[in-house]
Amino acid sequence: MSRNRLVLFLIAVFALALLVGCGSSDDSSSDESSSGDSTTTASSCTPEDLSTFKDGILTIGTDSPAYPPYFEDDDPTNGKGFESALGYAIAAQLGFNDSQVEWATVPFNASYAPGPKNFDFDLNQISITPAREKAVTFSVPYYTANQAILVEKGGDLDGITSLDELKDASIGVQVGTTSYEAVEELIQPDETPRTFDNSNDVVTAFKQGQVDAIVVDLPTAIYLRDAELSGTVVAGQFEQEGGDEWGALMAKDSELKGCLDKAITTLKDDGTLEEITNQWMADSAKAPLLD
Repeated sequence: MSRNRLVLFLIAVFALALLVGCGSSDDSSSDESSSGDSTTTASSCTPEDLSTFKDGILTIGTDSPAYPPYFEDDDPTNGKGFESALGYAIAAQLGFNDSQVEWATVPFNASYAPGPKNFDFDLNQISITPAREKAVTFSVPYYTANQAILVEKGGDLDGITSLDELKDASIGVQVGTTSYEAVEELIQPDETPRTFDNSNDVVTAFKQGQVDAIVVDLPTAIYLRDAELSGTVVAGQFEQEGGDEWGALMAKDSELKGCLDKAITTLKDDGTLEEITNQWMADSAKAPLLD
């Protein structure tokens, strides 16, 4: 290779190195900028900055009819009931007043179906599951379902105040559920619990007097008491790790998630969420907490 060709070759290599170096720097800067833009900051969680279904309005979805204790009088707009009160509390955290909140009717199964949404988020006792997360986005959990004891109204177990009072009871429970684990680990009855393959068999056994009490998650206990098993009461509820978690549901990859998570976390930290839960899921649901 001649001297001139060598010089030209070295110049070309040097220029190429500069080009690649600049390109790497630009790409990195672009990536960082993109990442920064997608991160929701506290200052952007205001009605003026949030991208909502309707400008200046927070639209919350739920099913119709809307049942207690989650909603009262089939009217989500009155602020009464666990999820109605929670919806307005979240709205307040985001800077929306009550007049800037609208409720949309969304059938339960349609809420987590793929596709666009006619709401900003949905509150409807929707469990967070991997299958649903493929189609929609959930907030951090706002409720973890407790376990509950359903008994005959006016019976010996009506009015219990602790789990110890269930030691001598015959308990019916569905096998392979968190409720079964709760009976085994937390109640530890003297008599081996009666196990059944499905919830219908548990209910049938209770109707036939085969068991004194049923242990299920609290929402199911409330439903059974109000819709299927007349003459029963929820004697109490108790906490268990690994319970069913509910989240506010949004469209897949919604830009609201960061702000919604922040609002719910703040409500947890300042005690507001606990107050709402105790008022509506214990007192109003007539399901006292057991020691």
